[in-house]
Amino acid sequence: MRGALAASWPALRIFVWSRLAVWALAAGTVLLFGDELNPNRFRWDTPRLHELGAAVDVWARWDSDWYLLIAEHGYHWPSSTPAFFPGYPLLVAGLGRALGGHYLLAGLVVSLVACAAAFALLHHLVRKRLREDDARRSVLYLALFPTSFFLGAVYGEALFLLLAVGTFVLAERGRLGWASVAGGVALLTRAQGIALVPALAVFAWRSGRRRRNLALLAVPLAMFLAFPVVLEAWIGHGLAFVDAQRIWDRTLAPLGPLGGLVQAVGEGDVVGPALAAAMLALAVLAWRLLGAPYGIYAIAALAIPMAAPSERLGGLYSFPRLALASFPCLVALAVLGRDRRVHLAAVAVLTAGLVVGVVRWALWYWVA
Repeated sequence: MRGALAASWPALRIFVWSRLAVWALAAGTVLLFGDELNPNRFRWDTPRLHELGAAVDVWARWDSDWYLLIAEHGYHWPSSTPAFFPGYPLLVAGLGRALGGHYLLAGLVVSLVACAAAFALLHHLVRKRLREDDARRSVLYLALFPTSFFLGAVYGEALFLLLAVGTFVLAERGRLGWASVAGGVALLTRAQGIALVPALAVFAWRSGRRRRNLALLAVPLAMFLAFPVVLEAWIGHGLAFVDAQRIWDRTLAPLGPLGGLVQAVGEGDVVGPALAAAMLALAVLAWRLLGAPYGIYAIAALAIPMAAPSERLGGLYSFPRLALASFPCLVALAVLGRDRRVHLAAVAVLTAGLVVGVVRWALWYWVA
């Protein structure tokens, strides 16, 4: 245990200082610049997002309300609640009840614990596949990613990232049964979990027990079926998680992932398409550096949100946040970061984006 903690310490150290810095920036922004809060925030704000004071409640914004509503009262229809998969709110519900009804606090605890564990597992995974300095840079770039503040917010990002990285750690160890279970829980946390299935298929195909391990691919899919079954029994609409997306005008684009990109370019969006292009390039590099499972997962995890644009809100709506799941891209960037000039440029660009994102989030302006 002590040896594992020592090995994980470089990642945990980055977790501690980066989360403290992000928290201080967010709390300082909302406390010092309260007069600059978005005047339209009351359209989305609710009493559920106010529990422990502004310095803590700053980590509950936007979709946090849906997660907390589900944790406290469950799903109902018609509403947006079925659009949010049950993995994260289920944990928040259990811990929130144990904490005497403090669901916002429970959401923060779940997110921060999952974030710390994801940092440690990512460091372990990269250290085994590449080098120690690559592992440290991978975690650093993740901590500085412009939307990484969601990993400490009342959102499901940290839990999904933990499960995705954990799936690869288990698969690399040859424990494909448990990797399939982890992939199933990931799929119950975020639709992007389906991107883990083809990656697991590659691991299974290359394994010594190919037929048995390929059969294990049914495990995550079978686990996910519990969600529509429960929705059918609970609210009488098993496919509500699909229909709920219409509230945001999300539909599958005829052009697939290119649909969101083309729409974003047509809307005059510059940042979204640039980020998408950079992440896709890094995903291809990750394929070359780490192997097909990582490249396939990274590309699929990026393609899924790109293929479901919102006609009303934008072609790459929420893409910068959902791109967090594509962790192999950051590993590829870490390898490029062996060049000190690339490293310094990456740190500068990522940090600038993170600062802007945290300030906008704290002031109730939409980020991702």
